[in-house]
Amino acid sequence: KKTLFSFFKATDKDRHARFKSALTTLHQQSIFEVRDENKKGKWNFKIISPISSSEWNDYNDTVAIKFTDDIMPYLIDLKRNFTQYLITDIIELNSKYSTILYKWFSMNFNQFETYKDSTNRTKKQIEQMKNPYIDIQELRRMTNTLNDYKRMFDFEKNVLKSSLEEINEYTHFIITYDKIKKGRSIAGIQFHIEKKKTKSLLPYKENDLDYQKDKAQQEKERQNLFNKAVQSKYTTLLGENFLIGFRDMQDVSRMADLQKQVYPLYDELKELRGLNGVKDHISYVATHKDGASIQLRNIVKYLKRSIEQYLQTVKIQDLDG
Repeated sequence: KKTLFSFFKATDKDRHARFKSALTTLHQQSIFEVRDENKKGKWNFKIISPISSSEWNDYNDTVAIKFTDDIMPYLIDLKRNFTQYLITDIIELNSKYSTILYKWFSMNFNQFETYKDSTNRTKKQIEQMKNPYIDIQELRRMTNTLNDYKRMFDFEKNVLKSSLEEINEYTHFIITYDKIKKGRSIAGIQFHIEKKKTKSLLPYKENDLDYQKDKAQQEKERQNLFNKAVQSKYTTLLGENFLIGFRDMQDVSRMADLQKQVYPLYDELKELRGLNGVKDHISYVATHKDGASIQLRNIVKYLKRSIEQYLQTVKIQDLDG
């Protein structure tokens, strides 16, 4: 359990609830599609559900996760790193479009990882795996938006850009894309998938006592900020206005950042306009967020910018008064 608690970033006093929530999310969102090209150049498709059951208790550290038979080849063939990316990344995604696209990117990129050093695929085929093209209608079908966002501008803004912003921030991938035109219309999207370079810890740091103490102190401060945020009336107000959700409240880093960067500004507004002034501001932000902000990837930055702008207005009003 200790290893899994760490894996799911569950280190606080509510770790059991957060652990359960993380596993539930994993069960729900870990289904993925695999495709493989046969000798005739045709594609075979397969949808896999990796986990059949998870069991644990509250009296020892035993956790039993049962995988389905179909996922076992991917667990055994660790060089693909398929399951590692799927589990660690997918839990961080909030938007349904991000999750759908992430799975599709994973399918393509892991095909690339598998065949890049192989002689079984041509150079062109390997490049297509890393830079997959998808027809617009197929992309709409995949994201279930055939009847939504009819204008390409709206589709790109609310499905493509918002999803890629989240994927690029929270996963191992960096995704860019080009719009492919046919005549005057957009016929499809050419994606480009890159894997982020992981920064390994320098060897001397691992045994540096000062470094370890500093890291432990930072973690302690972050945990204290998280604990304060969980108990804050501002967290309740944000939740009531659907600006943060249950998953945000489980995220230690996000809640710590709210406590450190946003809540002091709410305190400042409270001094100027009272608690009702803070309530009115949060309610206004909730009802006036634009379409691109419905799936708020960086809620801390969004809320901080909103309160900073409003505080400027309030202070100007007080000067004029």
